[in-house]
Amino acid sequence: MSTPKPNPTPRGSNDASSGAQLRLGGGCSVATNALDFTFVRGSGPGGQHVNKTSTKAVLRVLFTDIIGLDFAGFERLRTIGGSHVVGSDAEEALLISDHSTRSQADNRDACTARLKTIVSMAAKRPKIRRKTKPTRGSVERRIDAKKRDSEIKRTRRTDHD
Repeated sequence: MSTPKPNPTPRGSNDASSGAQLRLGGGCSVATNALDFTFVRGSGPGGQHVNKTSTKAVLRVLFTDIIGLDFAGFERLRTIGGSHVVGSDAEEALLISDHSTRSQADNRDACTARLKTIVSMAAKRPKIRRKTKPTRGSVERRIDAKKRDSEIKRTRRTDHD
């Protein structure tokens, strides 16, 4: 899989008329016109309502439309996104769906919130762990505790020296 190049301007937009941007957190954003929402019939309980209304929201956002992620961020996005990542190369995208409520608007908001969570987690660089040496006091306390435990166990033996 190739890594998409960070895109300074979303596809299909002019600088003057680019429209609104949705802030995703971590310094990332996406043009609102790049959010591809579709609504389909949901599944599960709900009776007649779920059978006749299209309230399940499905959000598709191309990786190339996400602004502000570096190459390592896109790799983290693939890992964090997991099963939400579909396609490859230029058509690689996040596909997020929600049908937790009976409201199309609420499900749409839930998809947007999940997108923000996933992208902001990917934008955050993990801390690098640096090894540290134990302090002299902690080494001495550990050795003293081992000596005490050893002495207790030695006194339990029937044939103590």
